[in-house]
Amino acid sequence: MRCISNIKARILSLLIIFSMAISVASCGNVEVDMEYDIYKDSVKFGLSPDQEAGAGAFYAQDKCIGTTQLVGDDSFKDLAAAYGAFDDTSREIRNASGLFDKIYPASTTKIMTAMVALKYGDLKQVLTVPEEAVTSTSGTSVAGLQSGDKISLGDLLYALMICSGNDAAYTIACGVGGSVSDFANLMNEEAAALGASHSHFVNPHGLHDDMHYTCAYDMYLIFHEAIRNPDFIRLIKKSKKKVTYQHSDGSSVSVTYNTTNQYLSGVRKMPKNIKIIGGKTGTTNAAGYCLVVYGREKKTKHQIIGIVYKAESRDSLYSIMTGIMSN
Repeated sequence: MRCISNIKARILSLLIIFSMAISVASCGNVEVDMEYDIYKDSVKFGLSPDQEAGAGAFYAQDKCIGTTQLVGDDSFKDLAAAYGAFDDTSREIRNASGLFDKIYPASTTKIMTAMVALKYGDLKQVLTVPEEAVTSTSGTSVAGLQSGDKISLGDLLYALMICSGNDAAYTIACGVGGSVSDFANLMNEEAAALGASHSHFVNPHGLHDDMHYTCAYDMYLIFHEAIRNPDFIRLIKKSKKKVTYQHSDGSSVSVTYNTTNQYLSGVRKMPKNIKIIGGKTGTTNAAGYCLVVYGREKKTKHQIIGIVYKAESRDSLYSIMTGIMSN
């Protein structure tokens, strides 16, 4: 990116000037009384990001720059662990709280899962559902897959993003990455490449693990990248999708997946002057109620990303999201 290149050039220039200053001082036997802290002073002069903001700020020159400060309406700050409303067109943060606080992402993890699968997989490839995809996700949000079922990656992604199938997530991880752990490595590599330095993934579905975490700003960086892919937009904008696949005995089954996103299902009224295009929900006991959405202002056509983590209830979740995106 040109902005990042310019910053690197400025830092290099500063280092060269500093080195020359030391050389001159040494030749003249002049003592330097004030020690120079290259990191602290480079932050001071705007040459690199504040350490609290993390590496994401350095990589986010074409995005909203994260902040540790409360931004916008403070009436929401005690209603969720973290939230943010990002104007992705003007690069301004409209509302924010706890952007760099550690949170558990629950099924919003599947945003990264889909992004990695779209990058490394073939949508037409037919994958076989492994037995552990069914047994390890029993009792959770699933797409109703059975061991030995054969289903395309494209249809698995609909099961992943529309009805939040954890069995679909597990199947995708094994089919694209070879194993859950190898797929998680790909997720972490992609996160690192985006500057999402406060994140660590160990599974593709977001079922709770103490070592599986992120922060609201990292998820903004990830989601911002994901929505650049038209195939990803196609996945998240569907309120329902009918797919057909084969059972292990060769028989065909058709199923319609319905969205968990209550803006798209019509259960919730969309934020004022904003059309919600799509997003991803998430819920676990540890994560609370979570939601990441992508919308567009009706008048200005600005792209808006909204993120809410750990709301206390589903009603509260949508009330907070509507509030931070409407302000």
